[in-house]
Amino acid sequence: MTRSHRSMQRSHRPLALAVLALALAACAAGPTLTLTPGESPGRSLGPRPSSLATVSFTEPKAGDTVTGAIVHVVLELDGATIVPETTTTLRPDQGHVHLYVNNQLVSMNYGLEQDVPVNPGTIVIKAEFVAADHAPFNPRVWSDEIVVTIKA
Repeated sequence: MTRSHRSMQRSHRPLALAVLALALAACAAGPTLTLTPGESPGRSLGPRPSSLATVSFTEPKAGDTVTGAIVHVVLELDGATIVPETTTTLRPDQGHVHLYVNNQLVSMNYGLEQDVPVNPGTIVIKAEFVAADHAPFNPRVWSDEIVVTIKA
């Protein structure tokens, strides 16, 4: 190998390392999504179906005080059904329920009733009916938020 060839190889090393670093960073970062507070990213970047379904709380009621470390949640879903399997064949009347406590996703449930662990204090609970691929409908199908007080 000639001296000029070795010199050229060394001068290209920083460039090659920079390109490699950028490629790795791009792979690790994935697509960038802009979300509003409390919004979770969907798994699909394509157009989303809409749904006429509604989801609401039967239990607890807004303003309730619950004693203990578990809140028993019962939801009502109108205009759709819960399906147990995840699929990319989407229908507006089939899906799953995601439950949020203080804007944090705590459950991706395949039913309308569940026990949720909580800490003492005031919490805000909301539910979202999502498509069978666990990504949101467009527009999103949210319940009303309810505020519940948890006593130890």
